[in-house]
Amino acid sequence: MTDVLTLTLNGEKREFATPADGRLSVMGLLTELGLDMRKVAVERNEEIVPRSSYMETWLASGDQLEIVHFIGGG
Repeated sequence: MTDVLTLTLNGEKREFATPADGRLSVMGLLTELGLDMRKVAVERNEEIVPRSSYMETWLASGDQLEIVHFIGGG
């Protein structure tokens, strides 16, 4: 049986399947979304998540996330 996390991602409710251990980290979510962790900023429940903590910051159903993707240009 696969557990599902319900997260609010940039204002939109979405469901994500959790890995076999039942936990999903910020890093795991970014990987699932296909985002490069070096080019995003993540806010979880109105607090910035330091990039160095992405692997050990575990998500829970009901969390509200804002992910901002940086784009280079000139």
